[in-house]
Amino acid sequence: MTEKRIVIVGASLAGLRGAEALREAGFQGELTLVGDEVDAPYDRPPLSKHLLTREIPASYTALPILQTLNATWRLGVAATSLDTKNRIVELANGDCLPFDQLLITTGTRPRPWSNQTEAALDGVFLIRNFGDAVKLRAKLLANPQRVLIIGGGFIGCEVASCCCELGLPVTVVERKALLIHALGKAIGDIVAQMQRCAGVDLRLGVSVEKIEGNSKSQVQRVHLSDGTVIDTDLVVVALGAIRNVEWLQESGLAVDQHGVHCDQFCRVQDPQGAIAEGIFVAGDVAQWPHPLYGNRVIAIEHWGNAVVQAQTAAYNMVAKSVETMRVHDHLPDFWSSQFGVNIKLIGLPETADQLVFTQGSAKERNFIAAYGEAGRTIAVLSFNSARWLPAYKDQINKSFPPMQGAINQLNLSPHNPEFASPHKT
Repeated sequence: MTEKRIVIVGASLAGLRGAEALREAGFQGELTLVGDEVDAPYDRPPLSKHLLTREIPASYTALPILQTLNATWRLGVAATSLDTKNRIVELANGDCLPFDQLLITTGTRPRPWSNQTEAALDGVFLIRNFGDAVKLRAKLLANPQRVLIIGGGFIGCEVASCCCELGLPVTVVERKALLIHALGKAIGDIVAQMQRCAGVDLRLGVSVEKIEGNSKSQVQRVHLSDGTVIDTDLVVVALGAIRNVEWLQESGLAVDQHGVHCDQFCRVQDPQGAIAEGIFVAGDVAQWPHPLYGNRVIAIEHWGNAVVQAQTAAYNMVAKSVETMRVHDHLPDFWSSQFGVNIKLIGLPETADQLVFTQGSAKERNFIAAYGEAGRTIAVLSFNSARWLPAYKDQINKSFPPMQGAINQLNLSPHNPEFASPHKT
C-alpha cells in the first residue's frame, strides 16, 4: 500500500470501528483519530435509556477496542476545515494534519432550543454527550417537581420512559404525533396509548412557545401554543439531530443539511458527482444510494449502520482496485426500549403507502407490522416480538404483504401524511 497516513475525523462508534477495520485489513501506516470530545469512544444509545435510571453505571458505556490500533488520538479538539487540494485537516488549536486518505465520521449533534437565552437557563438539557447524560441523571435523581420533554421522537420517548421508571411526573410536548418521522402516525398512536397508560401527561398538537426562568435563571415554567402554562424545573429538549458538516463547507465536497454525499463504496463526491480521491465517509453523517431501495439516497442514524458502513469504508480504503471494493448495502435496523416494550425495526418505512399487522395484538403491544410501497415490502416493525423478525428479513424488497393472513391493513395516502417532516424550531 502506498498510502502512509490515514486520518479519521470523528472518534465515536464509526470512527473507532473504522480504525479497527483498517488495521484488520492490513493497513500499517500512520493512523490518527480526531475527536472534539475529551472522552474516549463510548456507546451513545444508553445515554437516553439505561444510564439515566442507573440501570447501568456510567463506566459501562465505554466502547471496547477490539483491535490493536497503534493510533494517535487527538481528543478534545475539533476539526475546523478541510483543504482537499493540499490534503490537510485543520484543527481548532491551529494544528494541521496532513493525510493521504481521510475517513469522515463526524456524526450528528442534537438540535438546540432556538432561543439561546432560554436554552441557557439552569434546568434546560440537551443530551449531546456522555457528560450531559451524567448531569441529567443527577438532576433526575434529585426528584424534580416535573420533567417536561420537548419532542416526541425516540430520544424524547425514551427519556419519558426513564422518568416513569423513576416515579417522576413527566410531560411530553409534541406538535404532531409521537415517532411520526420514524414509524408513522398509526404506530405513533399506539406509543401514545402506552405513554398515557404509564401516566405521562402527553400534549400532542401543540408546541412550546417559551421557556420561562426565575430571577436566578432557573427554569420555572413553560408556555405552550394553546395558552397552557406548565410549571416545571427540568426541561429536556429532544428535537432531532443536526449533521456535523460545518467544518466541510469550504472543502469543495458535496455537503448539505442531510450530510456528506458519497457513492455506494462510501467514496465522498464533489457537487458534480465526481469522486474525491482518497476521501471516504461513514456513519450518521453519510448519505448514500441504497441498492435495496432503488438507489434512493438515504441518511440514517442507526448504530448498526455506523458499524457496518465504517467497516465497508475501511475495507475500500485499502482495496487494490474499484473492482475489489464492497458495496455498502446494509439493511437498516434500529431498536428502542421504552415503557416495558422492546421496539425493533428493519428497513426504511418513510415512503410506505400501506401498513399491515401480520401477527400478534396491537392492543397488547405484542405484534409484527409490515410497511409496503407499490406492492413491495420495505420495512418490518416488531413490538415485543423480535424473535419473529429473522423470518421477515428476507422479505424486504419482495411482494407485499410479506406473509399471508394479515390481521389488519391500513392504506396510506399516496402523499403519505403518515410520516411528517423533521422538527423545525
